[in-house]
Amino acid sequence: MPIDPSKAIGAALPSRSFSWSPSDVLLYHLGIGAGSRPGDATDSAALRYTLDSDALTVLPSFGVVAPTFHVTEPPTVDLPGCDIDLASVLHGSQEIRVDGPIPASGEAVVSTRIAEVWDKGKAAVIVQEGVATTAAGDPLWTVRSSIFVRGEGGFGGERGPSTALPVPDRAPDAVAAYDVTEQQALLYRLCGDRNPLHADPEFAAKAGFPKPILHGLCSYGIVLREATGLLLDGDATQVAGFGARFAGIVFPGETISIETWDEGPRFLIRATISADDPARDGAPVLADCYLEATGRSEEKR
Repeated sequence: MPIDPSKAIGAALPSRSFSWSPSDVLLYHLGIGAGSRPGDATDSAALRYTLDSDALTVLPSFGVVAPTFHVTEPPTVDLPGCDIDLASVLHGSQEIRVDGPIPASGEAVVSTRIAEVWDKGKAAVIVQEGVATTAAGDPLWTVRSSIFVRGEGGFGGERGPSTALPVPDRAPDAVAAYDVTEQQALLYRLCGDRNPLHADPEFAAKAGFPKPILHGLCSYGIVLREATGLLLDGDATQVAGFGARFAGIVFPGETISIETWDEGPRFLIRATISADDPARDGAPVLADCYLEATGRSEEKR
């Protein structure tokens, strides 16, 4: 059996010790498009992401990639009870909650386990949860992610709950757009994700795509960066949590459109693809997201 839930669910993955520096943070921010707009080189708000000064602020999504930032080998899917092929894997969802602003440099240990395995019929969903702590055991952040494994469902497991993040049926409160560069995936892969799906045309074709696609975590970071600018005046230290449910893919060169709604304790966000390619039908949804900010009460402001 390719997936055995009895062996997978609850299984602990080897803990990983890691460190990061301001140079890592700067590269990550550049990888998700910081500093790419005209005028960003002299704009103080933009320079909070791209200049190694006392004002350098870490976007919380960096915590998702920090443990593997210096990995140069292609990723594997060596999970207990899961015999699956990397070419069949797509990123399904991603979430991070921070216990405070992430420092520009530091050392930590992340402990990860397989939290859930769901049988979606034609596919399987594997959910992992990781907690990053200091050497003294103080919590830094918690990540939760899921992968969508095509062709590996039907093993008789539970289907699992819906993870939809429906947006309000009204006009958005704020909008933005970001033009993904042609080399975006090639730059972002230097942040520790060398999956050939994002760089090798032959590998992408074998996975069923006409060309390499953008990393899901790159679009995740782009949306958070843009939303932080729209909703929090660019102050990443106000972000307490950010989650996304991926619904589509991005090809380098396309434009990500971002719509946001203020819904009390959370901001809801929809990212869509604004594509001129006639192969794209309308404006396909890339991801539905939420952003939680520090200091927001349970009642709508």
